[in-house]
Amino acid sequence: MVYLNLLWAYLKIGLFGFGGGYAMLSLIQHEAVEVVHYGETSPWLTSKEFTDIVAISQMTPGPIGINSATYIGYVATGGSILGSILATVAVCLPSFILVLLIGKFLLKHQNNIYIKSIFAGLRPIVVGLIASAALILMNKENFPDYTLSILICIGAFCLVHYTKLHPIWIIVLAGVTGFLVY
Repeated sequence: MVYLNLLWAYLKIGLFGFGGGYAMLSLIQHEAVEVVHYGETSPWLTSKEFTDIVAISQMTPGPIGINSATYIGYVATGGSILGSILATVAVCLPSFILVLLIGKFLLKHQNNIYIKSIFAGLRPIVVGLIASAALILMNKENFPDYTLSILICIGAFCLVHYTKLHPIWIIVLAGVTGFLVY
């Protein structure tokens, strides 16, 4: 039953996760941490495990949605590679199908005012989904001391804005600061 639950959950995530991995995070978090799927006794992950997989997905190559699907598929099925493969394919499949079905249509009608309006309306929705993902990750596991975290954020912003330091160095400095402080 867990395989059918994984397939259904990740087909939904792949179909409705517009905007990429960060936009998918709220859907993934809902399915993996909050929902007890049919025939199962508990959610697939705890909140802490979900936070950890998001952090690990940032350090590994590949999109966050695919990395988390692979890991959650593995965990949900008790360490089965088949679960990893199933969840990974299920999260990618809707995108492939949609691109095949509507790609030609969009090329034909790309200058249509209605099509342009639809895409203009999707932009704020994607921004909202990404903001939702940021709020989900603002928990005690990621930010044990909000005041200090806000100070690090303000410091990083000031460095970028006033010194024009490359963003990679800002990330390294923020990471070292967080490591030393926490």
